[in-house]
Amino acid sequence: MKTGIIIPCYNEENRLDVTAFQEFISKENNYHLCFVNDGSKDHTMEVLRNIQKTNPNKVSVVNLIQNGGKAAAVRAGAKYLYTRRDVNYIGFMDADLSTDFNDFDSLVNTLHHNEDLSFVFGSRAKDPSEGIKKDGIRAIISKFINILIVFILGMSIKDTQCGAKVFDAKLVPLLFGKKFYTKWLFDVEMFIRMKRQFGKEQTASLIFEQPLKRWVHMEDSKLGLKDSLEIPFRLISIWANYNLSSFEFFNTNTTVLEPTMTIIAVPSALS
Repeated sequence: MKTGIIIPCYNEENRLDVTAFQEFISKENNYHLCFVNDGSKDHTMEVLRNIQKTNPNKVSVVNLIQNGGKAAAVRAGAKYLYTRRDVNYIGFMDADLSTDFNDFDSLVNTLHHNEDLSFVFGSRAKDPSEGIKKDGIRAIISKFINILIVFILGMSIKDTQCGAKVFDAKLVPLLFGKKFYTKWLFDVEMFIRMKRQFGKEQTASLIFEQPLKRWVHMEDSKLGLKDSLEIPFRLISIWANYNLSSFEFFNTNTTVLEPTMTIIAVPSALS
């Protein structure tokens, strides 16, 4: 069985390291790459089509006609991979490879070799190594934001926002059955959904925060400094939506594609 990796892409024509992705998937038989074009306005879709053509059995492309943000892109990829019979783990990583394949493979190995875990995620804050390179201002903002996140979650997670995560495919209905309230802070919502479903103690036993060996902040990030300053208000909105309104987690209709969502994949891969 394979691990499906979702790579959300928005206007990544000039940032995607095509060679790195092609070399990785050409030698790895236990992975399936699922690129999600999030309504890009440049030639990202053409680049993704070319990557897919080089290894059609190991690469799929999900095309979202309208830009919906990272949350919508990851959700679309998860819903697609959930339909595949050859995928039992699903994860996601950033298109700019700020987290590299070696660290992601380490996350998968941790999940694969520990049957008690259902969710493993990378951390830039837990026991950080010298390979973690953060922008100074962003590092300060991140510490403040994390304090607020810990307060909202009621769980001591040091880095919810790292873009490298992997989980058991069986969690897809819980994590992605419903749309997220936010475009960028859906990671927090994922943990909230697990906590609301399993309880604090069981959730803590199902997840594992694993230190990354390398992480480098890439310039031209889609999440700008202005967006970072708005995060506290968005987190308060998340807290209000989950605590002051009713929320049903499961949506069994996870295999149905969105109206603005198309798939480029080899049909035999789903048989």
